[in-house]
Amino acid sequence: MAFESLSERLSGVFKKLRGKGKLGESDIQTAMREVRMALLEADVNYQVAKSFCAKVSGRAMGQEVMDSLTPAQQVVKIVNEELTTLMGGEEPQQLRIKNKGQTVLMMCGLQGNGKTTHAAKLGKFYHKQGHHPLLVACDIYRPAAIDQLKIVGEQAGVPVFTLEGAKPEQIAQKALARAKDYGNDIVILDTAGRLQIDDALMDELVRIKQAVEVDDTLLVVDAMAGQEAVNVAKAFHEKIGVDGVILTKTDGDTRGGAALSVLAVTGKPIYFQGIGEKLDDLELFYPARMSSRILGMGDVLSLIEKAQSVQDNAEAEESAKRMMTNKFDMNDMLAQFSQIRKMGGASALLSMLPGGNQISPDTLDEKALPHIEAMIFSMTPAERAKPSIINPKRKRRIAAGSGQTVEAVNKLLRQFEMMQKMMKQAKRNPKGFMRRMGGMPGMGGMGGLRG
Repeated sequence: MAFESLSERLSGVFKKLRGKGKLGESDIQTAMREVRMALLEADVNYQVAKSFCAKVSGRAMGQEVMDSLTPAQQVVKIVNEELTTLMGGEEPQQLRIKNKGQTVLMMCGLQGNGKTTHAAKLGKFYHKQGHHPLLVACDIYRPAAIDQLKIVGEQAGVPVFTLEGAKPEQIAQKALARAKDYGNDIVILDTAGRLQIDDALMDELVRIKQAVEVDDTLLVVDAMAGQEAVNVAKAFHEKIGVDGVILTKTDGDTRGGAALSVLAVTGKPIYFQGIGEKLDDLELFYPARMSSRILGMGDVLSLIEKAQSVQDNAEAEESAKRMMTNKFDMNDMLAQFSQIRKMGGASALLSMLPGGNQISPDTLDEKALPHIEAMIFSMTPAERAKPSIINPKRKRRIAAGSGQTVEAVNKLLRQFEMMQKMMKQAKRNPKGFMRRMGGMPGMGGMGGLRG
């Protein structure tokens, strides 16, 4: 996940500060040197890292921190506030969609950064909000680019406009006319990319902007490109004028330097972040939430939103009711694993839990989940509802049916019994249960279930 390595480094710095009690100027200076190194290793732009540390140092050496009973916490608070400011402020920046007429969004960027896929993601994002987007195939050079847009457009439930034999600027004009006739209120132009920035690419984008009135030019940049992503953003902004950024592949980059640098270098906000390969894997970029994740404070709001998006209220109430009345069975356990997968997997959940960066992702072995599911699916309905009836003979049958060992089946049953005990404890002592949630045994130690 993005910022994983930076988060680990900063946690180490703040742990040292907390161990000192009172802080002096030398303590702050030493900590800021380590923070600057951590930022640089995360591929943050050098000038951005230098300026950031100077601001934090200036505030951290004030009387408010030096005279505080908890100076280390005050430093963390300052770092949190400055990180949030660096990435754009408390609230996410949102595109201005017109109430009347068409809003034209032009996607641009280098080839391979995910423009076409994210055009479809953007279309689906606004389609789910009740808008009627239109995807426009302006990339007439890359082989199969138009076919790709048609495929992802169909998957997103968004129409695609194509016009063979025409130039990109002509396609954009015809598409806008079509949108007016058919009531498409958002027009998303998927333009061509290149392997590197060149005059031909920029000239084409300029011609499109001259042919139609583009409301927002969105640059799609690869978070895994690190510092190079910032250089690309700066070049595009200087040549054609960029209004904002969509940061892709944030689920695959452990450094995250691009997110911390792009606004400071270009002055343009990150509107969205791509968090996976699916068309639903697009989120508004929340600077404050991202800052909390970086500092290991979690992101409970995003966690709640994810939970609500994958499970309706009726399901949640029914699940809670079953757990609190000691009716938790293997079917419920199976449903819990399904929810974890829908919410982005165990590592994604850890990044949103306060202190989650201190828990090893190995504790929640996602690779073991298919094996666990196979064993549960190999059980009869009666066995799932009442696992206590599973005797040695049944265990051998379940192991054979799932391709696992009897030892793995025994371990699964032990994990289930521990979860049942926790549910009983939750009913008797809800507050105590919540304190222990971080060490939930039903989710830990499943790495050995591979058979």
